[in-house]
Amino acid sequence: MTQRSGRLLGSGVGKKALMAVTGMILFGFVAVHLFGNLKLYQGRYSEGPYAGQYQIDVYGEHLRELGAPIFARGQALWLFRLVLLACVAAHIWAAWETTRQSWAARPVKYAKSTAVSSTYAARTMRWGGVIVGFYVLYHLADLTLGWANPEFVAGRVRDNLVASFSQPLVAAFYMIATIALGLHLRHGLWSFFSSLGWVNPRFERGRRAFADLFALVITAGNLSFPIAVLAGVVS
Repeated sequence: MTQRSGRLLGSGVGKKALMAVTGMILFGFVAVHLFGNLKLYQGRYSEGPYAGQYQIDVYGEHLRELGAPIFARGQALWLFRLVLLACVAAHIWAAWETTRQSWAARPVKYAKSTAVSSTYAARTMRWGGVIVGFYVLYHLADLTLGWANPEFVAGRVRDNLVASFSQPLVAAFYMIATIALGLHLRHGLWSFFSSLGWVNPRFERGRRAFADLFALVITAGNLSFPIAVLAGVVS
């Protein structure tokens, strides 16, 4: 890291920019991840080379074969996961450092707390981020590595998901984390352009509408998975 880039990251503007850029990378992943998981509702292939196999299982297998033959099975996928984990770590670090700078600049609390420009999502960004962080770690242990799922079988994405979400406590945790993620997405997307200094009053309404719609779609889609399993729609 050069001295100039070090000074940039040391500044409040640099930390906010890092938080915004890593946030957008993670937001993109969340959207793609949801799109792939929707294959849960597509059932089995009825014909072709994958006839009889669940579509979400075939999708998962193709992910593990990414980059072949340059990468061995699973290597490219794990490289991608490591990049995402690095983005998560950088995002959390930037958020924490920005919070510390904010506290340092205001060592004495205001006599009366106001919420003129603060939304519920904004006020819950910190604890919501903590819940999402635990969610990511548990998700890896549950549905990727199988450490937290006694019925885990490598390669059987659908069965692993059903086995996990069939447990009410696990399903409840996923739903709480999904709602926290939705609030985080909503505020994060809305503030993304402000963090980079790209502010134009003409686009304010569109920016809010996009943030609301994106967060709503992601939240509803991810909530549907544990609800569908608990309701017996997917079994």
